This record gives sequence, structure tokens and C-alpha cells, in this order.
Amino acid sequence: MSSTLKTLRLIADSTRVRILNLLRLEDLSVVELQEILGMGQSRISTHLSQLRQAKLVSDRRSGKHIIYAFGDEDGQIDSRLLQTLDLALGDVEEKDDDEAALALAIGKRRDKARAYFDALAGKFGKTYCPGRSWKALAETLLKLMPPMVIADLGAGEGTFSQLLAQRAERVIAVDSSEKMVEFGTGVAKENGYTNLEYRHGEIENPPIDDDSIDLAFFSQALHHAEKPEEAIAAAHRILKPGGKIVILDLLKHQFEEARDLYADTWLGFSELEISRFLTAEGFQEIDISVVDREADPPHFQTLMAIATK
Repeated sequence: MSSTLKTLRLIADSTRVRILNLLRLEDLSVVELQEILGMGQSRISTHLSQLRQAKLVSDRRSGKHIIYAFGDEDGQIDSRLLQTLDLALGDVEEKDDDEAALALAIGKRRDKARAYFDALAGKFGKTYCPGRSWKALAETLLKLMPPMVIADLGAGEGTFSQLLAQRAERVIAVDSSEKMVEFGTGVAKENGYTNLEYRHGEIENPPIDDDSIDLAFFSQALHHAEKPEEAIAAAHRILKPGGKIVILDLLKHQFEEARDLYADTWLGFSELEISRFLTAEGFQEIDISVVDREADPPHFQTLMAIATK
């Protein structure tokens, strides 16, 4: 009886119910549970230890990681306990978000090519080689880009817009600062970019015609938007059918000082939040990954999302 009461007390905690639900669907590592639940490692590890002692989960080693699975390898979990768990899960508001985040985590796990590139990218630039730089690589890839009509939304002074203009059929750079637009227009004229136009406007409602853009680009702009979901809806509006949206932004963080230091409205976004914004507007072929992590505190990470209208 005491064992039963102890088990019931364990699943009275909503976080442990969420963990058990995820492990019923998929075997997961602590790192994957961190990403899905948005919680610290120590907190998750404490819950897993309690669940393991109660024989509700088991673990195994896979390379450098410990993988957790639902149930105990010595026997099956009582069906009545499963029914109780299902009832408790009905009161967990985060259930749908957890399962959507789980789908993203599984997709990332299966993407072997991305894992290889991440490892390769981490080595790039660590050993000095004359003439090798990220700028040179970016310039090379831009030269290979097919001519397109591109909207750089939240362009600032337009450094990236000017890079794109070297190859694009046309670039429309939109920014809410009149001074940024004035400065960018002057630089474009000075450097002879006749295919680069700066326009003053908000990224939630850019002054661009519907169905007129091949590529809508947000580069560290979305976390400055008052309503990021409206900015993504606006990008969908201006894109041609088959056009693509690219988002580079900060992964969700807790560095509150960014609001004052950088005038950030949002402290980044989770992969799930970006996925939900894109899905709500009807974007398809959504691909989201974390592509960079700064070495210095507060260790900002960069999220990249690409999707098709």
C-alpha cells in the first residue's frame, strides 16, 4: 500500500506527469527533455531520479547520453496506474505544446546531415587560415543564389540588404526608423545599388504589394516586433506562391538586460513558438534549427527557420 501511495504522490506533480507522457511516446535524453520542457537539467534530473526509484521509468546509456524510457525493464506498469496517469494528463495545460515540441525534437534527432554540419561549423575558424572567413563564405554562397525579389524586413542600416543586392534581381529593405532608411538609401546610392530600395514602415505591415516577393527575410528583427505573429502573417501576404520565408533570431533566453541594452521587445523565441507562428499562417516545409551559440556570456543562441508559402 505504501508503494502505491508513493506512486500516486509522484504523479500528483504536473511536471512529472508531463515527463511520463513524453516518455510514453518516445525514449528521450535529459538534453531532449530540457529542450521540450524548457526547464533546467538539475530540475529534470531530480524528477527522473524519483520516477526511476518508483520504477516508473528506466534508463540506459547510449554513447555519452543517458536515455530514459517509460516503465521498468523488470515488469509492466499496472494498467490502473496508466488510467490514473491519463486522467491526470487531462488537467495538464501544456500537453499539446509538449507533444508538438517532441515532434520537433525527433525531427532534429533524425537529421543526420544537420548534426554533421553543426560539428563541422563548430570547427570553422578555430584554426587560422589566411583568407578564410565567414564573410568570404557568405559572399561565395550569395553569388550562387538565383536572382530573386527579396524583402529584408527590419533591415536596419541594410548591411545584409547590400550583400543581397549584389546578386538579387531586386531588394526592398524595410525599417521603422526614418534615419535608418535615410542612411541606407544614401549608402545604396553611393555604392551604385540601383536594385536596392529602402522603404519606411513597420514589419507587421510592410509597404510591399501582395504576392510580389520571392524571399522574405527577418535577420534579428522579429524580437523587436510588437506582434511577431503579425509580422510573419505580413510576410505570408507579400510572398508569391512557392516563395520562402527565412527567420534568423535569438533562441529564447533569460537575459532581461537585453530589453534596455538592445531595445528588445521579446527575449527571443523557442523553436516551438516559431513553428506555431509559421503553421498558423499556412506555411509548409518548415525547417527549424539552432545554428549558433556565442562563446561569451550570456551565450546567446541563434535560431534559423525556413518555410515555404
